[in-house]
Amino acid sequence: MSGLLALLDDVAAIAKIAAASVDDVMGQAVKASTKAAGAVIDDAAVTPKYLHGFSAERELPIVWKIARGSLFNKIVILLPIALLLSAFLPMLIYPLLMLGGGYLCYEGAEKVWHALSPKHHDQADAVAKMEKTGAHLEEQKVKGAIKTDFILSAEIMTIVLSALPEGQPFWLQAAALGVAGILITLAVYGAVALIVKADDLGLAMADHGRLGITRRLGAFIVRAMPVFMQLLIIVGTAAMIWVGGSILVHGLNELGWHLPYDTIHHIAVDLASGAADLAGAVEWTVTAFLDGVIGLITGAILIPVVGAVSGLFGKKPAH
Repeated sequence: MSGLLALLDDVAAIAKIAAASVDDVMGQAVKASTKAAGAVIDDAAVTPKYLHGFSAERELPIVWKIARGSLFNKIVILLPIALLLSAFLPMLIYPLLMLGGGYLCYEGAEKVWHALSPKHHDQADAVAKMEKTGAHLEEQKVKGAIKTDFILSAEIMTIVLSALPEGQPFWLQAAALGVAGILITLAVYGAVALIVKADDLGLAMADHGRLGITRRLGAFIVRAMPVFMQLLIIVGTAAMIWVGGSILVHGLNELGWHLPYDTIHHIAVDLASGAADLAGAVEWTVTAFLDGVIGLITGAILIPVVGAVSGLFGKKPAH
């Protein structure tokens, strides 16, 4: 009997350790995932454009195809690469992170440039629509969405990896990366599915609602969705520029050039010093704004550089 009790105690102890490990994995995955908020928001903002032109019946199947490709990108391709980098070439993590940050700055600045140049933007959209017509439109758009997702997923996974604590066991690092990748994918494409079907839901409520308030709410949703989509694009663009600039500033600081980070930190602290109870919020806001300025300047510099490099290879920059 005493042997059985001892065995049960051992099983309970192992169960507690396992539960603590699971909690540790989930906690680290969630915490690290929040560091990639900018890229995640942009991922959710970018994807709905690939669904334009399709019937309502095809929207969710297309979202599922893209989500499945995104999971393959993160779990099958990027997770092993991230773990290999962490184990054998950790010195490359920050340079690669900064490369991804530069990409975010470029994409964000390009969107701002398009918004300020509507004629150019309309022409680019017209060319893109002409190029994407044909019998295989759905397949082309899914492939295009998965390619874009791969770039954003690489940035997300690198950010998550850099946010994990150093010196932890390999399996814990792998589990946290895997859980983060799955959680982010579910969050992004769950949100995309809700966004693309919201207008259909609103239309159904407006047409078939039994109560007046239901019909009015449905009509409001239908009217509000275009505005919400525009707001989402603006938020996604701002998040890209801010996160990209923040990655560059922190990366330079980690690599030994402390001037940008120290300057931004001192300005933020000085402006927050007179804000009393709001000091923390003011410091964060000023830091984010200045990181965004750095990101926008960097992106503006990269636009002609990317255009020139693309021209050398006879290609147009991706939009």
